[in-house]
Amino acid sequence: MKLYFMPGACSLAPHIALREAGLEFRLIKVDYKSRRTEEGDDFRQINPKGYVPALELKEGQLLTEVPVILQYIDMIRPEARLLPEAALERLRALEWLNYIATEVHKSFSPLFRPKTPEAFLSPGRAHLSLRLNVIERHLQQHRYLTGPAFSLTDAYLFAVCRWLDDQKLSIADWPALQRHSDDVAGRQSVRDALAREGLAD
Repeated sequence: MKLYFMPGACSLAPHIALREAGLEFRLIKVDYKSRRTEEGDDFRQINPKGYVPALELKEGQLLTEVPVILQYIDMIRPEARLLPEAALERLRALEWLNYIATEVHKSFSPLFRPKTPEAFLSPGRAHLSLRLNVIERHLQQHRYLTGPAFSLTDAYLFAVCRWLDDQKLSIADWPALQRHSDDVAGRQSVRDALAREGLAD
């Protein structure tokens, strides 16, 4: 398999997941500005959406979108127990994956765009903060998003929360989220992924 990534982007979540699952894969870096891979290919010819992550399967098919790729990794390596197996608990995990994707991840998007009007940035950060407050209250009662055990929902949350400093927000304003992030950061898969992407402290 090949994982197309940009250092520090949301592709960090499936990168962590692949390592958690112990799967063999190649990492292919995509340049943010040119959208060319480190091998010189036009990434938009590989993934017409033009953004990462994209996971090329052994058969040549391409999967995109973080929640889908995470579920695929869990599907092919069920023994790793990266998502809950029981029906309701699994649905709760999918709830979190969708919440992170639509309410947290996408709340960051306009804040990163250089053409976003300055007048939008403050309410945009306030909107994001409200979404994080929901997670904060949950993590005050639970070690991880799905309960006492790490799951791929936590990898996705960790990846997007690394962007807070870029938006003049501090994760320290959400103590439970800070504790969660520190906990996830200590996992070997996460340390290895960050090091490989050149993001290690």
